[in-house]
Amino acid sequence: MTATETLTLSEIEDLAFRALVNAGTSEQNARPLAVATAMTEADGVASHGLAYIPIYAQHVECGKVDGQAVPVLAQPRPAVVTVDAATGFAHAAIDLGFEKLIPLAKEMGVAVLAVNNSYNCGVLGVHTQRLAQAGLLGLGFTNAPASIAPSGGAKPVVGTNPFSISAPDEAGNAALLIDQSASTIAKSEVMKHAREGKEVPLGWVLDADGAPTTDPDAGLKGSMVPSGDYKGVGIALTVELMAAAMTGATLGSVASPFSGTAGGPPKTGQFFIAIDPVATSGGMFQEKLTALLASFREQDGARLPGDGRRACRHRAAKEGVAVNAALLEKVRALI
Repeated sequence: MTATETLTLSEIEDLAFRALVNAGTSEQNARPLAVATAMTEADGVASHGLAYIPIYAQHVECGKVDGQAVPVLAQPRPAVVTVDAATGFAHAAIDLGFEKLIPLAKEMGVAVLAVNNSYNCGVLGVHTQRLAQAGLLGLGFTNAPASIAPSGGAKPVVGTNPFSISAPDEAGNAALLIDQSASTIAKSEVMKHAREGKEVPLGWVLDADGAPTTDPDAGLKGSMVPSGDYKGVGIALTVELMAAAMTGATLGSVASPFSGTAGGPPKTGQFFIAIDPVATSGGMFQEKLTALLASFREQDGARLPGDGRRACRHRAAKEGVAVNAALLEKVRALI
């Protein structure tokens, strides 16, 4: 059995924060990333939590991401906010953009945020649920270095490219959270299996020749399997359009990888749309949302997207999070 240690969410945040600062990240940039790391662990998405801190620290040290970057905000149109992340962490740039985006969406009914010259934003749903908590319907898109080949091809041209939608309830919670990548599984899960020397299930990855494989290393040199075959490719292409073309960020086909030290800053992008449901629904949004969610929950055994994360979050708040002991040793060594 794998050895674990239970940490509170505040302990996880503090550990991540200190490791990032010690690696050369400013406190202003480290804090939002540490908060998101704790939220990610609470949601049960361990592949994107503390496991990424050694990678983030390495990337600060090698210059793939500028830990001292100061993002720059602009408002080129009344309902448009842009942030140049200046090759720094996405989290600080998104935080800066949300400070303007949220009140602007409430004033205008709808507003958008485009972030470029950015980096891996972690779990996209961590960001969109903040828009729902502000009473807004939040849509998010983020592109990534190429890892999915087009239908009929074998060379990756688009990333796993997640999208997320979060809807608010009347109490200021995210009543619905959809957060999914364009691939069958997130690439970080394949990387996790490779680190642990474990095979991946058939259907996760293809080798460099486009053949199915259970070897995670072969898959990382090949391509990810798109979710729903050509439909997953369509999702990845849609996200690439939103997060790269609409923001002026680097296309996944030429972006440097989020893993390893080669290639310099990836300069990828994020795009968010924030909508005030009151402005569009004639006051009917909450009624329709309640009925929609009820149509799922009235069926025994049926689950809504985000239910698993919500359950993990409640449990983590009460009991803490069991973290791999070897990983903790690696993170603590950074401090």
